[in-house]
Amino acid sequence: MTASPPGSGPDELLCSAKGCRAAAVWALRWNNPKIHTPDRRKIWLACDEHRESLSAFLGRRDFLKDVVPVEDRDA
Repeated sequence: MTASPPGSGPDELLCSAKGCRAAAVWALRWNNPKIHTPDRRKIWLACDEHRESLSAFLGRRDFLKDVVPVEDRDA
C-alpha cells in the first residue's frame, strides 16, 4: 500500500486545472443549459493562477454563472 502525499486527503480542495495540485481559492459555479436545469450548479475549483483560464473556458461556452471564494461555494 502506498501512502498519500501530505495534505492530499479527501477533504483537501485542489484546483481543477489539469495537472495542478495547488489549493483551491475560488469556486467557479456553472451549468450546461442543454443538460442541466437552470437552478443546477456544477463547481470547478481554481487556484489564483488558474481562475482566469478556467473562467474563460466556461465563459466561451456561456456556462459560467459566477465565481465565489471557495468557502462560499455551497451558498
